[in-house]
Amino acid sequence: MKKKYLLYILVLALFTACEPKIDEFAPSEGDADFTTYLAMGNSLTAGYADGALYTSGQTNSYPNILAGQFELVDGGTFTQPMMPTEAGVGVGDLGLRSKLVLGMAIDCLGTTSLGPVPFDPAPDQLEYYGYLATSVAADGPFNNIGVPGIKSFHALAPGLGLLNPYFGRFAADPTTDMLIGEVAKVNPTFFTLWLGNNDVLTYALSGGTLDSITPEPIFSGAMDAIVGTLTANDAKGAIVNIPDIGTTPYFTTVPYNALVLTDEADVAALNYGYAPLNVIINQYEGDTLAFKLGANPFVIADASLAWGMRQIKPGELILLSIPQDSIKCAGWGSMVPIPEQYVLKADQIAAIEAATEAYNAKIAGLADAFSLALVDMNSYLKEFETGMVFDGATYSAQFVLGGLFSLDGIHLNPRGNAIIANHFIDAINAKYNANLPQVIIQDYPGIQFP
Repeated sequence: MKKKYLLYILVLALFTACEPKIDEFAPSEGDADFTTYLAMGNSLTAGYADGALYTSGQTNSYPNILAGQFELVDGGTFTQPMMPTEAGVGVGDLGLRSKLVLGMAIDCLGTTSLGPVPFDPAPDQLEYYGYLATSVAADGPFNNIGVPGIKSFHALAPGLGLLNPYFGRFAADPTTDMLIGEVAKVNPTFFTLWLGNNDVLTYALSGGTLDSITPEPIFSGAMDAIVGTLTANDAKGAIVNIPDIGTTPYFTTVPYNALVLTDEADVAALNYGYAPLNVIINQYEGDTLAFKLGANPFVIADASLAWGMRQIKPGELILLSIPQDSIKCAGWGSMVPIPEQYVLKADQIAAIEAATEAYNAKIAGLADAFSLALVDMNSYLKEFETGMVFDGATYSAQFVLGGLFSLDGIHLNPRGNAIIANHFIDAINAKYNANLPQVIIQDYPGIQFP
């Protein structure tokens, strides 16, 4: 009995000795003041996901997740310009569209498979326009002023609401208001700023055909003005750098050499068909087109060449927007070169990388000059290329199955937003001696399978 009694006392003593450690994790704001939080940025900040802006996407946006943690250290209310539909509203090539969901689709070969499909296959354009055009300005001012589609300098443009309805719907006067003017309405004590992705991304999304990369001096001047405004009343904050486009599934899902030939007759037919063109190419001492059994690089259009086409090179990218049925049934990538708007070539990628590096140097300089937390999202997202484990689950940049990105291959899903919110928290805690607890990632939904 004595031995049992002593053992009980020992266990009780050990348990009691652990109790003070609980206090070490008491939330604290440190040197920051989270009373009034403002989030400024583009679609990533707005809660855009699955190709559209919709209610639960906004609810699960990383700023809203952060605001929930800030409440633990006396953070105030966080108001967002909510989209009044779960169907979502996105802007597509042929008009307004709904969000994407996972569903069954039949391809041109009659094969049924699981993949992204529209939540609403035939959206009523008037109804969707109503969602987008109806003003919610009376519900403001808003703490989340993320606007899908904007570039850095757009934040300083009067009348932005006329050109961008996502801002127009919460601007008091869309014909004159500037996005930067929303800051004074909130007068934040703390802010996050994640802006500049679209300064390279819209160029990349068009395969370099429909837009241009923002020159660094314009980006730099815009960011100077924005950060100056955000910090005018001594607000503290966190500024985020620009991720490499190669960390998103939109640019990495379709392999450059996905033209797989399994029949010698197909190989012979392609080599025979391109033989006359190869004669011309040889006259220019260019790279001829050649095919073999197994994996082959796709044939792509290239207007810089006199003969107008070539096989794609390793490191060049095929965009997720490429119509899969055109590859399967219309000979794209083999008999027909893939149009340039679905490809990023080496020189275009180099230009994007150079601009991203320059933007990130500017952002790091601003973080240093204004003593802000720097959230290095560029390095962080690269870690997901090989997978990262949280709470026993592995997350990666793989399309659909990776668990991080939404079905548009660019924006994060709710669980991905929770993951990056924790990365924000790490940077904020380190900079401001705060003790904000991280969120539980599994509390947020991932992609929903049917």
